[in-house]
Amino acid sequence: MQATSFIWQNNTIKPWQEATTHVMSHGLHYGSGAFEGIRFYKTANGPAIFKLSEHVDRLFYSAQVMHMDIPYSQEQICQAIINTVGINQVESGYIRPLVYYGYGAMGVCPSPTLPVETIIACWPWGRYLASDSVDIKTSEFIRIHPRSTVADAKICGHYINSMLAGLAIRGTKYHEALMLDEHGHVAEGSAENIFVIKNGKIYTTALGTILEGITRNTIIEMSKTLDLELIEKRFGLEFIYGADEAFFTGTAVEVTPIRSLDDCIIGEGKPGPITEQFKAAYQDIVHGRNPAYQNSLTYVIDHMTGGV
Repeated sequence: MQATSFIWQNNTIKPWQEATTHVMSHGLHYGSGAFEGIRFYKTANGPAIFKLSEHVDRLFYSAQVMHMDIPYSQEQICQAIINTVGINQVESGYIRPLVYYGYGAMGVCPSPTLPVETIIACWPWGRYLASDSVDIKTSEFIRIHPRSTVADAKICGHYINSMLAGLAIRGTKYHEALMLDEHGHVAEGSAENIFVIKNGKIYTTALGTILEGITRNTIIEMSKTLDLELIEKRFGLEFIYGADEAFFTGTAVEVTPIRSLDDCIIGEGKPGPITEQFKAAYQDIVHGRNPAYQNSLTYVIDHMTGGV
C-alpha cells in the first residue's frame, strides 16, 4: 500500500518507500509500541483534524504505561501530524502516529538503552466496516482482562486480542465481533465502543475493561446537547437483544448502526431515529458545520509550519 507520498519518521519527512525500520526492532518482536488512529476531514476551510490534542494526549499516556519516553513534546508531535497531512495534500483520510522501541538490546523487558522510534503516516480512507448497518457476533475471545494489562492504553500488542476476534469471523456473514469482559458483561467490539438505546435512554459500557474512546467521549458530550439521557453501566447480551437500537463508535467506524447481534435483529432491523440523529450530528461536527464544536478541529492550512 502506498496511498500518499511522504511519512514523517524521527523528525524527518521521508518518501513513503524510504520510511523503514530494522527487522530486529524490539517493537516488531514484542508489540512494544503505542499508536493512535486519527481522522481528518474535508471542510469548507480545508482539511481539519478531529480532536488532535486528545489523541496525542492518549498517545503519550499509552507510551508512559510502557516506560517509553517519546523524544518529542506533545506540541511537536501535534505539529508534525499537521505538517504530514499538509505535505501529502490529502483532503480527508486517516492518520497513524506510532511510537515503538527500536533496534538494540534484545529481551522481553525493553532495555532503557533502546531508542524510541516515532513515525506519522496518513492516507485517504473511507468506510472501515463493509456495510452501513452491520451484523455482529459475540466473540469466543474475551476482552483482555484489566488486571493482565493497562486496559485503557492503546498498546500495539493489545491488538492481537482484536485480531483473534476478527479472524474468527473472517469468511462469515458477520461484519464485526463483540467482545465480553471476564464476567460476561459486554465490553466492546474488536476496535469500537458500543452504545445501546432502550426506551429512549442511551447506554454504554462503563470504563474499566474498555478503551476510553475519543469518539465515545464525543457521543457522551453530544447526548447532553441533544438533551438525551446517557447511562454508563455494565450489561449483558440479553440487554442488547432486547434493545431498540444499537451502534458502534470509533475513529475508524465513526457512528455505525448495528442491525443484528448473534442473528437477533435489533429493533426494526434498520438504523433507528436516535442513531441517525447521532450519526448526522457527528458528521456535522467533523466537517466543520457545527460552530459549537470548532475547538474540536485543527485546520491544517492554518497551522502548517516548516518545523517539526
